[in-house]
Amino acid sequence: MLRTTSDQAQNATRGSDHTGGDLAEPLAPTRIAVDRLDAWFGRNHAVRHVSLDLPDRQVTAVIGPSGCGKSTFLRCLNRMHETVPNARVGGHVLLGTHDIYAPGVSPIAVRKRVGMVFQRPTPFPTMSIRDNVAAGLRVLAQRLGRREVDGVVERALTRAALWEETKDRLGSSAVALSGGQQQRLCIARALASSPEVLLLDEPTASLDPGSTQRIEELVHELRREITIVIVTHNMQQAARVSDRTAFFLAGELVEVAPTEALFTAPADERTEAYITGRFG
Repeated sequence: MLRTTSDQAQNATRGSDHTGGDLAEPLAPTRIAVDRLDAWFGRNHAVRHVSLDLPDRQVTAVIGPSGCGKSTFLRCLNRMHETVPNARVGGHVLLGTHDIYAPGVSPIAVRKRVGMVFQRPTPFPTMSIRDNVAAGLRVLAQRLGRREVDGVVERALTRAALWEETKDRLGSSAVALSGGQQQRLCIARALASSPEVLLLDEPTASLDPGSTQRIEELVHELRREITIVIVTHNMQQAARVSDRTAFFLAGELVEVAPTEALFTAPADERTEAYITGRFG
């Protein structure tokens, strides 16, 4: 069960958009509100006092140089960070009105609502295509009959634009799929539990251009249904797929704005230096 955090945390000031001129747009309702988030690996302070609202049914891209805390920030949004030894988190992450770090909140319940896909495809090698998609349902202890599971698998594969390519070989090994298909399979596995938010950690970094295009097209389609946060090292990709972009540097959020505004009229000189290639 997720619990509501204090009124003080709910009403705290979070990082608002830094925009310019006519490019500013009203934000959609907030799906995740990050409030004064800190994250550590032992003594390494990887994410520093970040406050950021993530609008519902929009794509937010997170960019920045290597080691700036992008992936750590992402992993804090569904409590994956705490799976690392000596890792800890401070601050609040509100999913709707509930603090996912409140005492007694189940990380598994959080991950049902906030799915995640990693940089490299991670299909379970000993499982079939069907069983890979259904794996999340078993982990979540949902008691469904085979016909119900088959329906969930078909819907998830359809949403991940993979059903037509796999419907005649659902019993085959998942590792027989191409790299791009494996990544879409991982997206289908995340979608099987009907999450409200999908986190993508550099999902095309290990893929060829054709597979990258398919994933980007999929992101564009999925944003109609769920909130997406994508970490990417590729600024062109951020420009193509996202509604808003957040720039991180040395663990801090420098600025966030509608993507067009951030790339054409950044408010902070550090953002301009990064996107023009002067560092990073």
